Amino acid sequence: MDEQRLRQLLEKHHRESFGWALCCCRRDRLRAEDVLQRAYLKVLAGKARFDDRGSFKTWLFAVIRTTARDERRREVLRRVGFLRYAGEARETPAEQVAVEALDREQLQAVFQKALEKLPGRQRQVLQLVFYHDMSLSEAAKAMAVSIGSARTHYERGKKALRERLDWKPDELEPGRKSAPSIVW
Repeated sequence: MDEQRLRQLLEKHHRESFGWALCCCRRDRLRAEDVLQRAYLKVLAGKARFDDRGSFKTWLFAVIRTTARDERRREVLRRVGFLRYAGEARETPAEQVAVEALDREQLQAVFQKALEKLPGRQRQVLQLVFYHDMSLSEAAKAMAVSIGSARTHYERGKKALRERLDWKPDELEPGRKSAPSIVW
């Protein structure tokens, strides 16, 4: 595929790609920007090649996921190397999950919090299917898991979300008499 066509496809899928990068980077915006840039560079430099066996979007999401995983590994190795160099074995504080404030309804905020509390694979497959309009088979390819594994994570994730989104009266907005209904 020529570079111009690659650039067009990257531009077409940029918004969704950034959303996926955020998911892969635990909602850390700066890290997601860095991962997405590195993934684009891999694609444009020919280090990652699209072979037309599936959809471009599925392949691109797999490149982004792999790049994010590699970046996490590098970060861990940097920390370990720094600790050895410094000669101190201090524990580093756990990374804080940075969630941008969204100017949306309370329901969406509660849903997002519940989604973030899911195990990684369940969260990823639900985001790919719901937010990026992928089928389960496309999501499985992007996550590099079998379709059976993706289906299991999908079903377990939906069940966990249903349980977490069981509304309680104290979660309602002031002045609201009942909880908004959630349609699955």
